[in-house]
Amino acid sequence: MKDEHLLALERDISNRLKHLNHKIEFDGAVSRVLLGKLLAKLNDGSNASLHDAEFRVFSQFGDDGIIQYLVNCLDIKIKKFIEFGVENYNESNTRFLLENNNWQGLVIDGEIKNVQYIRNTENYWRHDLTAICEFVTAENINKLITNAGFDGEIGLLHIDIDGNDYWVWKAITVVRPTIVVVEYNSLFGKERCITIPYEPGFARFAKHHSGLYAGASLNALCQLARDKGYCFIGSNSAGNNAYFVLRESVGPLPILSCEQGFVEAKFREHRDENGKLTFTRGTDGINDVRGLPVFNTQTQRLEKL
Repeated sequence: MKDEHLLALERDISNRLKHLNHKIEFDGAVSRVLLGKLLAKLNDGSNASLHDAEFRVFSQFGDDGIIQYLVNCLDIKIKKFIEFGVENYNESNTRFLLENNNWQGLVIDGEIKNVQYIRNTENYWRHDLTAICEFVTAENINKLITNAGFDGEIGLLHIDIDGNDYWVWKAITVVRPTIVVVEYNSLFGKERCITIPYEPGFARFAKHHSGLYAGASLNALCQLARDKGYCFIGSNSAGNNAYFVLRESVGPLPILSCEQGFVEAKFREHRDENGKLTFTRGTDGINDVRGLPVFNTQTQRLEKL
């Protein structure tokens, strides 16, 4: 049924374009956005799960589709987003939200060359986008957000900094997003509530060459979400991003337990001591970091991974 609907929408857009008097340059990005627009129209709330909603335009995995699905399902009044750890913003979970839905956005990255690149793109004048260069910590995040003109209710917050994700989300108090997307480390399992101990200058490859010693377990994030008034509604099929919605806004979306929504990541990002990918499966690669310290968010004590 959806396939027929999609074909009809594609034919309609194709016919409209034929009657335009000006030439449209169909480069790769434009074609991807057009197809994304078609798919976004189909994400109308009839999906059985977040995985059914997935598609990729600018996101690394299928998160563009999940976000469009949630935007269509939820009554979001303040159409603003914040994302940090975006690099040069070519691959990002909010770029399609910016281009397709025209939301106001704030992006933060710690590399000045990345921020300068973003500021020189057409998106920076075509949309209401603010890009700032700062290394995000639990101590500075609230000030960074308020100095950029964001506070109170917003539509979406996405945290992906490959390290202190748990601690930074815990520290944020100046905004109240309807949707929160946080990266989790599936290699930490689904039973323990653990995260790396907080270090303001944490860099995962400097801490351990494998890159696997970073972030928090899904259960730790679910616990924090409950404390902050959010419900866990699932993970992407790649097994790296968890989705949370304000309890009063969740509506008909199914609320899941950590066990129900946990997805084990299949991607292989383990690196050797020379920084080269080994393509080792995560469950094998995690043995490289066994015994390193982790913080248990339930017992409030350090223990070993």
